Amino acid sequence: MDVSTIGLITALVMLALLASGVWVAVTLMSVGLFSIMAFSHAPAATIQSTVIWGQSSSWALTALPLFIWMGEILYRTRLAKDMFEGLTPWLAGFPGRLVHVNVVSCGIFAAVSGSSAATTATIGRITIPQLLSRGYNEKITIGSLAGSSTLGFLIPPSIILIVYGVAADVSITRLFIAGVLPGAMLIALFMGYLAIWALLNPSKVPPREERIPILRRIRETGKLFPIVLLMIAVIGSIYMGIATATEAAAVGVVGALLIALFTGSLNIKSFTDSVLGATRTSVMVAFILAGAAFLSTAMGFTGIPRELSAWVGSLGLSKFELLLALTVLFVILGCFLDGISIVVLTAAVIMPITQQAGIDPIWFGVFLVLLIEMSQITPPVGINLFILQSMTGKNIWYVAKAAFPFFMLLVVATILLIVFPEIATWLPDTIRQ
Repeated sequence: MDVSTIGLITALVMLALLASGVWVAVTLMSVGLFSIMAFSHAPAATIQSTVIWGQSSSWALTALPLFIWMGEILYRTRLAKDMFEGLTPWLAGFPGRLVHVNVVSCGIFAAVSGSSAATTATIGRITIPQLLSRGYNEKITIGSLAGSSTLGFLIPPSIILIVYGVAADVSITRLFIAGVLPGAMLIALFMGYLAIWALLNPSKVPPREERIPILRRIRETGKLFPIVLLMIAVIGSIYMGIATATEAAAVGVVGALLIALFTGSLNIKSFTDSVLGATRTSVMVAFILAGAAFLSTAMGFTGIPRELSAWVGSLGLSKFELLLALTVLFVILGCFLDGISIVVLTAAVIMPITQQAGIDPIWFGVFLVLLIEMSQITPPVGINLFILQSMTGKNIWYVAKAAFPFFMLLVVATILLIVFPEIATWLPDTIRQ
């Protein structure tokens, strides 16, 4: 049986399992078993047990549950409220005024949570009621939060970058460093759009509140000190070469526990809830990664990645044409799958193709995350849209429409990244030197 037929049968089996509601991890393992047993003579059970154990015992994967736990701890603190109060005096004078708090606070929280969903839920529960009660436009309030919360996937410590690093065997530390400038670029794009929108729609922006004295501004800014200190401890230790990503994650957990303790949020219930929440998420991600590793190995036995890579190479696509095709593919996948599933489902097939095309795997990781960020605000399976729908009580399509301008800004950011790849590669190359 030729490889194209094997690939078609395998894809149909996977689609059938996913469509029937089977867990992604179970689907990956089942398809891997089916592929080896049906299309090769290799010992499927032995390969499965060896690959799953090898993947589960990966040292790089240790950072994942720690960063997830750090985010869970901070989710249960008064951090979001303190950030809103600390940023308000300084952003009130910008065109658009306090709606910029959504962008900046999401950027700050993303730098210590690593999760887009956690950023949406944590920041949204404070900023949405506050902004709406002060008369800010509902659609721009919801849309700016939907777009800005995707920063949780890009600004380190990003959980999705850890997953990509493990799946693609790429340095997680360098991926973290590579995400900084693209993250700053997105913040600038979002804030620039909000400023222009406010200037074009002055009637939809409430009048400025009374000017806050400078001493009070400084006092309110002090509420940002714990989160800024935690950011420096976690991200700074990585950039300065003091700690690996895993060691920085451990520092982050200790720092998050201290913040929770000093803000009065740490008790038996919050601690237990944070541990259970981190355990559930970590086990889910590790299960998916184990299934993906086994499927990748199984695909190797069938010869599909090798043949597909050769076929794409024979098409003579330029690097830009290949990236355009991959962009369309990932945007379509993002309409139906979550970000982690997209990474683990495609890594085995996509990485050989990108390597053959001479695409930097560090740059491609950032590129992939930008595309996955789009999926977070793309119906029908945009996780951020679901969270905002439950928080606001609005129809999912209303939330999606509000988020659409920020989806387009993500498209602009992706184009800029393709045209100027140094946005992602300059910082890790400079620090390595």
